[in-house]
Amino acid sequence: MTETEFNQAVDAIFLNIEAALEACDTDIDTETAAGILTLEFDNGSKIILNRQGPTQEIWVAAKSGGYHYRLENGAWRNTRDGSELFASLSTYISQQAGQEIQLT
Repeated sequence: MTETEFNQAVDAIFLNIEAALEACDTDIDTETAAGILTLEFDNGSKIILNRQGPTQEIWVAAKSGGYHYRLENGAWRNTRDGSELFASLSTYISQQAGQEIQLT
């Protein structure tokens, strides 16, 4: 994947995450700036998603830890355990929001 294709893919993912959170009718604030998507919760905690161009990965920082996701066979997969990005984010967001959130 070229750098341009990677950036376009990550931009689309960030937009999908924001749209999914809006559809869940949550009070989670989102902000995208300089390739970083920040999710801020009512309790002051944050989840930060950051694009990593050199490795073509999306890095996620949450209260539960730091995670790296790479595109494999059409899905963004955790480089350690193979979990899918949106499924994992649903868990991280649910933990920090204190309510069940399912991103689709």
